[in-house]
Amino acid sequence: MGVTIRFCGAARTVTGSCYLFETGTGRFLVDCGLFQGQKTLKALNYGAFPFRPAEIDAVLLTHAHIDHSGLLPKLVRHGFAGRILATRGTIDLCSYMLPDAGSIQESEVAALNRRNAARGRDEVTPIYAQADAIAALQSFAPVDYEKWIDVIPGVRARYWNAGHLLGSASIEIECADRGGTEKPLRILASGDIGPDAKLLQPDPEAPSGFDYVISESTYGDRDRAATSPDARRDRLAAEVRDAAGRKGALIIPAFAVERTQELIVDLVELMERGAIPDAPIFLDSPLAIRATAVFRKHAESLDPEVDVSRLLNSPRLRFTETVEESKRIARLTGFHIIIAASGMCDAGRIRHHLRNWLWNNRATVLLVGFQAQGTLGRFLVDGAKAVRIQGNEIKVAATIRSIDDYSGHADGSELARWIAARRPIQRGLFLVHGEEPAIAGLAERVSERIIPAARVFQPLLDDVYELSADVPAPHDAGRRRRLAPEAVVALDWHNDMSKLVLDINDRIEAAADDRVRGVIIRRLRRALEE
Repeated sequence: MGVTIRFCGAARTVTGSCYLFETGTGRFLVDCGLFQGQKTLKALNYGAFPFRPAEIDAVLLTHAHIDHSGLLPKLVRHGFAGRILATRGTIDLCSYMLPDAGSIQESEVAALNRRNAARGRDEVTPIYAQADAIAALQSFAPVDYEKWIDVIPGVRARYWNAGHLLGSASIEIECADRGGTEKPLRILASGDIGPDAKLLQPDPEAPSGFDYVISESTYGDRDRAATSPDARRDRLAAEVRDAAGRKGALIIPAFAVERTQELIVDLVELMERGAIPDAPIFLDSPLAIRATAVFRKHAESLDPEVDVSRLLNSPRLRFTETVEESKRIARLTGFHIIIAASGMCDAGRIRHHLRNWLWNNRATVLLVGFQAQGTLGRFLVDGAKAVRIQGNEIKVAATIRSIDDYSGHADGSELARWIAARRPIQRGLFLVHGEEPAIAGLAERVSERIIPAARVFQPLLDDVYELSADVPAPHDAGRRRRLAPEAVVALDWHNDMSKLVLDINDRIEAAADDRVRGVIIRRLRRALEE
């Protein structure tokens, strides 16, 4: 038997990272992440894994972000008994992030079940509970950067700093089993690659000369304007001053880990030198508060030119741990800054702040990261006039702004340069962790110029490739896919339904009188009867 890979997630989408490797001596995963975005995609989190967890021997974890680590508690609960290999920074972050994810699932499912009970619907069970996440932490084992470790018989791995997040890694894999040949099969899984001049992180590192490279492509179809630390702070300062002029809240949805700490560092520094108005900065996320402590602990491994410990201990920061403290923020008037998770507005306390402020033209929402298809953040950045939050329709009167200087992902040009530096890539480049336009854009950048187009692959969800073959190709065509390819990339019926309800409400409210409203309603009823 040779070596195969199954793309169990992050195929034509940016979440759910999970790649199953099978060799003649065992099975291991690279990542085991949560699907986020549209409800059809998120439903995969509740279904069975496309493999038996008890038959997985090890997990190689690239980093702590939930779309890479978020299903590990479910994996352990359903029978996985091997090691989860990760850097110490990743383990420290996961020790807070995974229990937090379990807690959020429990609380959100409890709220959903209250609504379901009122509607006569069945109860829903969380993907996993906080206790499952705590139990999963016992399976973690630390690894050092740039040191070989044995994974399963005949397979070893080495971690390289990916420059994306505290503890993030690209993982070099060598498989001795190569259909009887002497030379091991060499594979590099990129994880998420950080951009040039990433705040708090070094430039990404990795060796060259592989049979296969599996590369993320989140921003593969776009180029950012050149930036610098001063230019980044200047752009942030302009947005803050503009928001302060409206005399309302500046709400920043941010991933609790890394993005939040970067924003705090820049906001505090700007306030200290008088470039923006002095104002309280509410960090309204228990996870972000704990992650900030992890960043202080690992400050020596971060940017030596930034006094991370001092800036993250600023008296301007207000930590709101409890729900009661979070609710008290809603009573504030005047300019203040709220940073809360999640970064895509998909869960957590940020949704409560958006519900409180989106209708208010004094408020500003500043989006600072990638917004996946089907998320509330994506609807806002695309200019939605109204949205639904927890079953409530909210008009969007707040100013919606976005800046890309805090992205944790390399853009298309940076990814192409990173891939080029991995040459020679003898057998194939797999493009993953991106929506279709991004993958296609990166494929166009690298085809022929960096690697022959015939060796660039864009796998679909649950595709299986034989890596030991001379020409890798999908096989086992009869394998049941969990989702049709078009269901992964398109907005689903839940999104269409939400938009339809909002459009109906708008049309009825805009009608000239009750007679016209009655006509609209009767036409809708006839359409439903047909």
